[in-house]
Amino acid sequence: MSDEPSVARWSFSFWRKAEATPPQESPIVENGTGSSIAVPNGNAQGAVGAAHRNGAALPNGTTEIPQRSLIPPFESAEMRTLAESLSRDIIRGSPDVTWESIKGLENAKRLLKEAVVMPIKYPKYFKGLLSPWKGILLFGPPGTGKTMLAKAVATECKTTFFNISASSIVSKWRGDSEKLVKVLFELARHHAPSTIFLDEIDAIISQRGESRSEHEASRRLKTELLIQMDGLTKTDELVFVLAATNLPWELDAAMLRRLEKRILVPLPEPEARRAMFEDLLPPLPDGADLPHDLLVERTEGYSGSDIRLVCKEAAMQPLRRLMVTLEAKQELVPEDELPKVGPIFPDDIEIALRNTRPSAHLLAHRYEKFNMEYGSHSVN
Repeated sequence: MSDEPSVARWSFSFWRKAEATPPQESPIVENGTGSSIAVPNGNAQGAVGAAHRNGAALPNGTTEIPQRSLIPPFESAEMRTLAESLSRDIIRGSPDVTWESIKGLENAKRLLKEAVVMPIKYPKYFKGLLSPWKGILLFGPPGTGKTMLAKAVATECKTTFFNISASSIVSKWRGDSEKLVKVLFELARHHAPSTIFLDEIDAIISQRGESRSEHEASRRLKTELLIQMDGLTKTDELVFVLAATNLPWELDAAMLRRLEKRILVPLPEPEARRAMFEDLLPPLPDGADLPHDLLVERTEGYSGSDIRLVCKEAAMQPLRRLMVTLEAKQELVPEDELPKVGPIFPDDIEIALRNTRPSAHLLAHRYEKFNMEYGSHSVN
């Protein structure tokens, strides 16, 4: 082997090394005013929202955005390699989810706008004691729209969106998990304003010391995440941590303290369920009205995901009838001659309600109790 030192990362093949990926040039994205900013490949939209925050006014009234590198300067090539991996896998463009596409959840929307959207739109007012909350927790039953709310925040603010799960920051190499967490927050600061979305955060930072089988690497990862989140509150950079969980009572107490806003995302109320059925189900034949009142009454305790499954099951009934007809024919019908799927009848909706049961109503009382003890409530 050569005596010259070389920075490398071990690959999965035995006795082989994969050379560090050479830095690649970031594409330049126009912001509509003649200026540009460097962003990750395929993620042009994420930089547009931050463009106006970094430029200098020109005599002709336009704004010149200095080119921002994809990777900030790191002290070692190893950290840069980790940053390149995170940038390829995590940085996203605008999720393209609007507040209007989320039915109901008015209280959660109001709290999120107050905690994240308004500080970015009106930074003048959020200083000193009114500095924005840097950690927000969305908790509630599964299928109620926590992830969609996080994406709506990123779309509304046009921030760089880091979509993080346990697999993103957990490594089999000793010490790499803590480095990945550190690099993640460095990237978020570099691309500020940015949103770090930690989905299913209970899988990453459950209560410490609860299990004797907890590995040392897991404790180091949790400690580094707590340290990095604590550092966010001491800076003025617009980096927000948005976490979501179905099991908020399993989170570590130190993490709950850092997630200053804790917002319940409950099961949909009757008005929201009615809006979902109106949006998802097509009209009945002969101009008949859908039995909305019956649907709302029969879906008490259903999550938004459950209601979508009810509508999907109802839409499958006419398709099943058509499939029986097509399968009875001896010859295959050409695609351009296939008949249209028939309309949905009230009996189809009744069958769908019988075949689709709620999946998230059993622990509703426990979420309410946690919300009373730790949750944030809107002030009218």
